[in-house]
Amino acid sequence: MKKILVTNALPYANGPIHLGHMLEHIQSDIFVRFNRAIGNKVYYVCGDDCHGTPVMIKAGQLGITPEQMIEITSKDHDEDLKGFLVQYDNYYKTHSPENEEISSYMYNKALENGYIKTETISQLFDPEKNMFLPDRFVKGTCPKCGAKDQYGDNCEVCGATYSPTELKDAYSVVSGAKPVLKESLHYFFDLPKAGDFLHDYIRNSGVIDESMANKLEEWFSQGLKAWDISRDAPYFGFKIPGTDNKFFYVWMDAPMGYLASLKNLLSKLGENYEDFVKEGSDIEMDHFIGKDILYFHSLFWPATLKAAQMRLPSHIYVHGYVTVNGAKMSKSKGTFIKAKTFLKFLKPETLRYYFASKMNSSAVDIDLSLDDFMAKVNSDIVGKVVNLASRTAGFITKRFEGKLATAPYNQEILDKAASIKDKVIAAYSSRNYADAIRTIMELADDANRYIDAEAPWVIAKQEGQEEKLQKVCSDGINLFRALITYLQPVLPEVAAHAEEFLNAKLDFATLDKPLVDHAINKFKPLFSRIEKTQIDQMIETSKEDLKQAQAQTQKKDEKKAEGSSDFEPLAEQITIDDFAKVDLRVGTIVSAEEVPEARKLLKLKVDIGFETRQVFAGIKQAYTDVASLVGRQVVLVANLKPRQMKFGLSEGMITAAGPGATEVYLLGVDSGAKNGDRIH
Repeated sequence: MKKILVTNALPYANGPIHLGHMLEHIQSDIFVRFNRAIGNKVYYVCGDDCHGTPVMIKAGQLGITPEQMIEITSKDHDEDLKGFLVQYDNYYKTHSPENEEISSYMYNKALENGYIKTETISQLFDPEKNMFLPDRFVKGTCPKCGAKDQYGDNCEVCGATYSPTELKDAYSVVSGAKPVLKESLHYFFDLPKAGDFLHDYIRNSGVIDESMANKLEEWFSQGLKAWDISRDAPYFGFKIPGTDNKFFYVWMDAPMGYLASLKNLLSKLGENYEDFVKEGSDIEMDHFIGKDILYFHSLFWPATLKAAQMRLPSHIYVHGYVTVNGAKMSKSKGTFIKAKTFLKFLKPETLRYYFASKMNSSAVDIDLSLDDFMAKVNSDIVGKVVNLASRTAGFITKRFEGKLATAPYNQEILDKAASIKDKVIAAYSSRNYADAIRTIMELADDANRYIDAEAPWVIAKQEGQEEKLQKVCSDGINLFRALITYLQPVLPEVAAHAEEFLNAKLDFATLDKPLVDHAINKFKPLFSRIEKTQIDQMIETSKEDLKQAQAQTQKKDEKKAEGSSDFEPLAEQITIDDFAKVDLRVGTIVSAEEVPEARKLLKLKVDIGFETRQVFAGIKQAYTDVASLVGRQVVLVANLKPRQMKFGLSEGMITAAGPGATEVYLLGVDSGAKNGDRIH
């Protein structure tokens, strides 16, 4: 038996849980349930990431304290997760005495071991709110293209990156005031000091998948940089030991929240926290994270643990993003679906099963195709698994007083059901859930073919065939038992009801021992089909959520400027001669790749007929499935003066619509247009 600590990335305490979040929680919960099913002891913890400027500001907007908002949000998150049958042993929060103790301890050890240094830096400061402003809390006019209302680190129109001090007409998102430049002493964690250790750890310990290790090489090749771990007051967080007005920045107390949640749990269980965190501990520590926080969890987190002379993660499991119907989740289309909205209309196990059928150990994105989702759940869970029990149990109940036969009719097929156990266990162990589901459904197909071939409904009409009928139907029940045992980590609620029906515990260890001469209970429906109307209602409700959010946003905007609308104001009028100066050409994206150093940029190669252009486009957050862009026809501003960026030369601009960030929509053309055609 192994002992395993399993953690999930901490949801941020200023917004609701949505289906993108649920992918990771479902993935880790299946892993935990499986490990417990095969006899391992698992400590499963999570909690809310509570600190930072966004939490502080949102609480202020709501007229409550950050602590009050945390309590409300944490309870909401916990309910959503439990609604999807994700059962943490402890769902805690980073704003806790345990986390303050652990964060301070790790900081002091890092300081003692020479990993902490200071530097005076210049930052924009809000003179009205008397606070330093993070880059994302400064907006203004892009210094490159002139687009208004752009963030302080990156233009979502032209993709340019810059310092917030370069913005024109800059203003504070918090107060609307014009920020001023002010110096401040900041504390840094010396990540380069841990560079050699980290490179060896990533490459040789087996902690992370090879493809993710290759991804991390990009940061090693660029050279690791010291990480700013401090923020100035006012700031909602923990004060840095030995300072008066410096607070830990979120990454110096958020991952520590795993250990805080663990310590809080162990204190309730009466177990020793030091056994888990000491160097050389033989207890596994497995983290489940999204690829968007790969840098922090695979480099910064192990480095801080090493600096504090604490044990290191055993595994860091990285997953991709969720798309819906082949595109990023969209609020306007109703596919940005909150957990609560989903649960209003559909069973949680429908999503658990569909995600599991798509998940493997890689970090590829998973598409929730709603038509495929409905078809797969109805076909597999209802048509193949539950139906197997429903069409055999009635004969056992009515004709044999609920008693299974004393021996199988077809031992061979029951042996086959038991024989796939090792293959299923291997798939679950490696988080290749899709392989597990495929193997289980192959057995389900064989089981249904067997029942179809023997046709108990025909046998029941034949005289003298009572023994055969009982044995064939008992085989069907035992095949159902095997299937639901294998699916128990994915479908825990169905499995619990199946145990009541079978009058027996589901156990991987006894799959080779069919139930014989055993009394079962009357069969009750275990699952219902998904109807198209349920999905349609869910989408419409999600759209209503957007309308409500837009109404709230409009109220905030009205405080800044009376008469403002949801739409960006029209620019100044131009003449036809002005427009004629812009040369728009049809082009096809022939290659697309991420720019690792940039949070929002993709590097595209665009064929415009007579030549191929390299373009850096700020669409990374909107198009997470980068490979899907290849082959798309787009509209390129072809006569834009080339601009040398630190990533390379950008030779044009891709046109797009939308407010920016995750809501960017590339413009295309009707079929028939050729690369190089000019748009008039």
